[in-house]
Amino acid sequence: MSNPVISIAVDKLLALGLRVSDSIHYQLSPRELIENCLCKKEGILNDSGALVIHTGAFTGRSPKDRYIVKDETTAHCIHWNEFNQAIDEKHYHNIFKRMTDYLNAVPEIWIRDCYACAETQYRLNIRIITETPSMNLFAYNMFLRPEEEELEEFKADWHILAAPHLKLNAEQCGTRQQNAVVISFKQKMVLLAGTGYTGEIKKAIFSVLNYILPAREKVLSMHCAANMGEDGDTALFFGLSGTGKTTLSTDSRRKLIGDDEHGWNGAGVFNFEGGCYAKCIHLNPETEPEIFQAIHSGALVENVQFFKNTNRINFEDGSITENTRVSYPLNYITNAQTPSIGNIPENIFFLTCDAYGILPPIEKLNPGQAMYHFISGYTAKVAGTETGITEPKSTFSACFGAPFMPLHPAKYAAMLGQKIKDHKVRVWLINTGWSGGPYGVGTRIKLCYTRAMINAAIENKLDRVDYEIHPVFGIAIPASCPNVPTELLNPRNTWADKQLYDEKARHLAKQFIENFRKYETAVPEEILAAAPKF
Repeated sequence: MSNPVISIAVDKLLALGLRVSDSIHYQLSPRELIENCLCKKEGILNDSGALVIHTGAFTGRSPKDRYIVKDETTAHCIHWNEFNQAIDEKHYHNIFKRMTDYLNAVPEIWIRDCYACAETQYRLNIRIITETPSMNLFAYNMFLRPEEEELEEFKADWHILAAPHLKLNAEQCGTRQQNAVVISFKQKMVLLAGTGYTGEIKKAIFSVLNYILPAREKVLSMHCAANMGEDGDTALFFGLSGTGKTTLSTDSRRKLIGDDEHGWNGAGVFNFEGGCYAKCIHLNPETEPEIFQAIHSGALVENVQFFKNTNRINFEDGSITENTRVSYPLNYITNAQTPSIGNIPENIFFLTCDAYGILPPIEKLNPGQAMYHFISGYTAKVAGTETGITEPKSTFSACFGAPFMPLHPAKYAAMLGQKIKDHKVRVWLINTGWSGGPYGVGTRIKLCYTRAMINAAIENKLDRVDYEIHPVFGIAIPASCPNVPTELLNPRNTWADKQLYDEKARHLAKQFIENFRKYETAVPEEILAAAPKF
């Protein structure tokens, strides 16, 4: 133990119902945490020195088991839906008591003080108390790290209790099953029980910020990556998992501000986090060298397999899950921006992996279309990514992050739309999915072409080209783009059967329209007018 009493107020731990003893490890270094993990057989090292763990039964988030406490603080401002599920205070207190009793009974616990938001005026101090050293290492990697002299006066704004091996009694705790993530805005507490998936930790705090910043600070919180050029031009990359958000924002020619979560205030954008949480399925050193090189000592790799009789990771193996992940501090990326703050964005990219092969690889959006596609948050899952999916399946996730948005999507869209207009930001829809037909028929758009299109947009090379309007989606398609085959730009041209393309385009448009019905009464006519037409 590193004598936690020096830096942790004893009365604060006692107030949480936690005992203070020699079984507490406070603010251990990554090296010490990795040693703890190895001693507890919680993971092993790969050939580059990264810690590799399995997260158990849960290899991804469990949105159906995430709850927000419904009380006088939240009752009338949370957008209650299938993601923002209500749980009453009685059950919250029951789960909290079970968790503190459990953490008091385990042989050891790990405590870390950290914070979110690189912009100091919005800083959110977090104290995370974990049952396992690997979850503590994840917190070290993903949150911002206070200087040692700051720890003596550190006061936590929020607490996280994480007990992955605690199984809840669902009937007594008001949960769906034995695992749960419970957020209390009144108590400023996050409870994680029964799941070892580390990503639940960062997304819980993201949800907290998505409630606090827009409502109280008038800051737009965003599920996006951000980078900045040498001249200070900033670009944002919105997208759901698997669309290329981390890959495309991690560009050796531009400084990485962050790969997942940001705020946008009057001066510019700022990262919420201190690290990256990259997917590593099919990771390749040729196409994603920065991420590949970040997998070394201190990095935490989840749910991968090794090549037989080696400790070398087989990044092509998705037998445990397609959602293989690696977390590492932002400074593991050689061209990371420090501090992780950027200017007012000049370009915004909405990324979608369209497995139907309908949407163009790049198109320009007007403000109304931008807000429409932002609220829609479209991508498509391909066959095999989830049990039961045998053909492409549409996914609509409002604001490209519905499970983390406690307020109504129209609130975030209105803020984004105003900023786009105020600063004359250019908005682009990028399809990183299929061309020439759907998954199984067409081919995946090459990463080099997608990078070329993004670079052309950032470098203003698409300002002087002709555009044609898609007959169904009404979006503007550039007629040419440097370093991209012209025939690739209009997806209809890449299909052998043009009538089949038209039919499938109408089918996808109907899905957009049907999904948007739930938002029609909450958005202005400008957004409604951007819907597909046929």
